[in-house]
Amino acid sequence: MIRLQRVTKRFDGGAEALHNVSLRVDAGALAFVTGPSGAGKSTLLRLIARLERPTRGRILVNDQDLATLPRSREPQFRRGIGLVFQDHRLLFDRPVHANVALPLEILGYRRAEARKRVRAALDKVGLLHKESAAPQTLSAGEQQRVGIARAIVHRPALLLADEPTGNLDPALSREIMQLFLDFNRVGVTALIASHNLELISALRKPMLHLEHGRLEARHGPRSESPA
Repeated sequence: MIRLQRVTKRFDGGAEALHNVSLRVDAGALAFVTGPSGAGKSTLLRLIARLERPTRGRILVNDQDLATLPRSREPQFRRGIGLVFQDHRLLFDRPVHANVALPLEILGYRRAEARKRVRAALDKVGLLHKESAAPQTLSAGEQQRVGIARAIVHRPALLLADEPTGNLDPALSREIMQLFLDFNRVGVTALIASHNLELISALRKPMLHLEHGRLEARHGPRSESPA
């Protein structure tokens, strides 16, 4: 599903976010990326989603080499990916159901099909009864659930989550992680960046650890050979 081979990312000005990272996450797996703030976790996820381009190295997602992916095929590529952010990025000028429907609007789904999928996604995260609510009236945990519903409404094969529990208390954090476990049980591949070692260690899932942009430890996901 995901392969990185000797990937380095250097930003303008020379700051290096990732250095020579090689890893593999198989289809159907759920794995965590750990490390302190600034370790390169967010950059790694953005590279896999092709929101950033590597300075050097090779990235493959579903056997697609992202270096050879034409711009015209980017929308099709992103249909297979769901993105979850720490800050929710909800639009407060529209209700919950309209926020969740945004990816379907972009992808050109018919209104009836979009409505059906939105309700199904909200039901999966336990918020169908809040579909007409304004996002600002929801709790932090509910807002994060709306963000997750939006990420899975188009039924992606891969979920990428960047610190999805960063602003939540321990009980809510466990609830959010349980959602990812539930999605994984039905075949969704998930890669989740988190610095909450206490929480994710209890889940006993594969982890890879970044320090200063370098992959320092691997506990589960197979590393790629440097060839």
